[in-house]
Amino acid sequence: MQSAAYEGNKVQEVLDAVLIAAAFDQQVSLLLLDDAVFHLKNNQQTSPLAVKDISAIYRSLELYDIENIYIESESLVQRGLSLADLLIPTKTINRSQVAALLQAYDVVLGG
Repeated sequence: MQSAAYEGNKVQEVLDAVLIAAAFDQQVSLLLLDDAVFHLKNNQQTSPLAVKDISAIYRSLELYDIENIYIESESLVQRGLSLADLLIPTKTINRSQVAALLQAYDVVLGG
């Protein structure tokens, strides 16, 4: 995922698809890069936006056996975040590793 969390319905739709796939015993992983790294930021304040806080969905991923959550390290640094700022554990990858990671999967959804 690359999109900011609260700009339209795209992120929510992708997360719904991820949860549905995992519920049907599909092996699911997530990759967050660019503005999507903000999806995992602790203490999100969504009330001024009048939108649902998606952090609860991310915290529930473990219940669906979604354990491989990757975050691009360059995106974190560019946005002034560190792993300590995130609400769930992630695996970091470098920008140069993204293409190889995506090639390892049969289906890739963008968001």
